[in-house]
Amino acid sequence: MEINMKDLSIEEKIGQMIIVGLDTTDPYAKLEDLIIKHKVGGILLYRKNYKTYEQMVNLINYIKKLNSINKIPILICIDQEGGRVNRMPKEFLNLPSANALSNYQNEELIKNSAKITAEMLSSTGINLNFAPVLDIKRFNNNHAIGDRAFSENIEKIKKDTTIIIKELQNKNIIPVVKHFPGHGLTLSDTHFKIPVIKKKIKDIENQDMKPFEEAIRQGADAILISHMKIKDIDTKNPVSISRKFICKYLRKKYRYNGVILTDDMRMKSMRLKYGEYKAIQRAFQAGNDIIVFKNIINDKIYEKILKDIKMHKIKQSRINKSVARILKMKEKYKITDKEIDIDNNLIKRINDQIKNLPI
Repeated sequence: MEINMKDLSIEEKIGQMIIVGLDTTDPYAKLEDLIIKHKVGGILLYRKNYKTYEQMVNLINYIKKLNSINKIPILICIDQEGGRVNRMPKEFLNLPSANALSNYQNEELIKNSAKITAEMLSSTGINLNFAPVLDIKRFNNNHAIGDRAFSENIEKIKKDTTIIIKELQNKNIIPVVKHFPGHGLTLSDTHFKIPVIKKKIKDIENQDMKPFEEAIRQGADAILISHMKIKDIDTKNPVSISRKFICKYLRKKYRYNGVILTDDMRMKSMRLKYGEYKAIQRAFQAGNDIIVFKNIINDKIYEKILKDIKMHKIKQSRINKSVARILKMKEKYKITDKEIDIDNNLIKRINDQIKNLPI
């Protein structure tokens, strides 16, 4: 995939910086607009989009077929953590939560579970997974993060998540580590309220950021940034729209030049606080490479963003940097729009592997 930046229009560049979630039971309704008109860089799937493995593959193949007329292959994304965050059809057995797996104190179990997930995703056409969770477990299992976190022990988190990152990468699945700088700090759920963290930044660096620092060192290519406010750094803005935080920590302190993705910009907490358009505009200005929406982007907002760039409210030079990172990542993971064949043995093969795990 050799793409010259000069050959891309502003519309094509902005499209690459957007991942849209199909949070609907009618996933086909808006796909032509999203892919043909807006040329979005990625589609995020939900369990409500399909009932069976065959329906899932058919949907993914339709997305890829639509996108094949575009210059750049599309990301097919999912949140597949296991446990309560499970987006695969019910025909597949579910793997335990991160915390349940980690509690077995068995690195081989972690590795085999990650291999199963990687095979399951690659065999259905998925090429990006919003996992693993690198947050520290500080609260009970029903907390917004809870059992989605591997451990309260930082070294254990680093070991377990490094294994998962590598296994996903081995199958050309892009792992997106989350939720930087650490959702384990938060009492509230960022879907509904922006948490304010009063902890000193040095303490956060020495604790919650440590797993992310290790993931960067191990070659993580994508990091999701959370909607939380850290008063010691930026008293006004959540880190997801704080240029000061993104540049000072991810880019400079950790010398990270991979792709930065926002958490869902249509979360109620962000929409109520900033308004949908303003939150998205500030996410672009802050230096995020990919803006994630759980649901279909409003055409009027899309047009306003394009106008902002043309009016230089969002610098085209920073858009170019983001698009260059995205293209580099897509090339590294050999992302293509090649359609996937139905594998009649996949469900049994995956389920047998899960049954054979020592759990």
